[in-house]
Amino acid sequence: MRTIRHYIDRRAEEQPDKIFLIAPEPGLTLSYGQIKEDSAELGKHLLSKGLKKGDKVSFMLGNGYQTTKIFLGAMYSGFVIAPLNLLAQPSQIEYVLEHSDSRMVFFTSDQQEKLEAVCKSLSRKVELIQIDNDAPRIFPKNEDLSGLTLPPVLEEDDALLLYTSGTTGVPKGVVLSQKNMVSGGLYTAMAHELKPEDRALCSLPLYHINGEVVTAVCPLVSGGSVVMPHKFSTSDFWDLISEYRCTWFSVVPTIISYLTNGTEIEGKGLHLDQLRFGRSASAPLPPALQRAFEEKFKIGIVETMGLTETAAPVFSNPIDFSKRKCGSPGQAVGNEAKIVDRYGEEVPRGTQGEIMIRGDNVMKEYYKAPDQTAKAIEPDGWFHTGDLGLMDEEGFVYVTGRLKELIIKGGENIAPKEIDEVCYKHPAILQAAAVGIPDERYGEEIMLCCTLKPGQSLAEEELRVHCELHLGKFKTPKVIRFMEDLPKGPSGKIQRLKLPELVKRMEGAAGS
Repeated sequence: MRTIRHYIDRRAEEQPDKIFLIAPEPGLTLSYGQIKEDSAELGKHLLSKGLKKGDKVSFMLGNGYQTTKIFLGAMYSGFVIAPLNLLAQPSQIEYVLEHSDSRMVFFTSDQQEKLEAVCKSLSRKVELIQIDNDAPRIFPKNEDLSGLTLPPVLEEDDALLLYTSGTTGVPKGVVLSQKNMVSGGLYTAMAHELKPEDRALCSLPLYHINGEVVTAVCPLVSGGSVVMPHKFSTSDFWDLISEYRCTWFSVVPTIISYLTNGTEIEGKGLHLDQLRFGRSASAPLPPALQRAFEEKFKIGIVETMGLTETAAPVFSNPIDFSKRKCGSPGQAVGNEAKIVDRYGEEVPRGTQGEIMIRGDNVMKEYYKAPDQTAKAIEPDGWFHTGDLGLMDEEGFVYVTGRLKELIIKGGENIAPKEIDEVCYKHPAILQAAAVGIPDERYGEEIMLCCTLKPGQSLAEEELRVHCELHLGKFKTPKVIRFMEDLPKGPSGKIQRLKLPELVKRMEGAAGS
């Protein structure tokens, strides 16, 4: 049975005293036996407040002890967890709460003012429950819940409602079933050959699919454990791995860049001999950055790829580093993949087209959007990722861009990723993202937005010469803008489509 309840019950029976969760800041741990007991208790409290199976329960919380328990406990008990993005603007939070039909929101005091203001604009009452994320308990122990029974939980029941970042329009609510969530965890464990003795460090938020499936659900289904600090910190990252003997971690390229350029491990007496690998996902990992990280820390990075709609993992490189291919997120693991042309026909190996996925990890639907669901999922189960790529003879996929992000200059399709990677080869560049902007001559021209590594300086013309050397004149950016930072989503992925408007506002402010 592929449900969160099945795996919590199974682990609690097989290894009740084994530690599943470590919360470093309060110094709290949670055993498998405790997570079963606390999940059932949470579910009964929700029933006592009038909620029923399938109702949506939200949280507006950073990572931590209680966040993890609410996330897993709600799904265990037959409710649908609908996390709120801490980085979202009030208008987005209002839309998500209204659209999701959420009945309740758990939050911490730092979110109170924003959340209460948003709830005043909603068409229905939403119960707000303020908690201490580091406290051992949420509800009083002495409440009598003996007369309440949790409803049965089935594979096809809804488990998670998560909204996409909405960079191209109104956020879409992705509905993932119990089967989807468990399959995502199982495929991750399969790809990385995870065993019960493995322990993950969670560096990504539990309101993002990567943090949710890869570092919360995956350790559960593999029988392992997870260290759950409040948030990622360059200053604490290696210390946490050393102190808690983590065997793997999951990050995004932005974090890999921060670690490579901002941390040192030599001479600090850290215990890293147990660390098997790092995992990178949510955005393409520039090969130059991967090599720089591995040369500095002597720790291999497994590049992967996933989507919210596929419960995170889709592709992964092999855990055997001799078999991986830099620049590729790897091969399909658990699910199927193919590359198709604009008519939906599979193309020969090495030919660019749209990447499609089919498997038990593919979402049930977009919430309240049957037309969008029908466009995204074919009747035979194949899902349109919207990503462009090609597949080699060994099944390794290479992502070349997104259908909506392609720059079309003079009728020529240009993948922004190609320009990004050339920029990352320059030693002064920390972040880079190319995007199309309107142009009277070509229809679209190329604008490059980038940030510099600390202490580095770079003239616009020097970067343009670097691009021309590697890309040629046609693909060299016409406009280059140096910025303090680039806009990112909750996973750390650069939100390319926000750049033109952001640059326009910055230039308008500078000229006023």
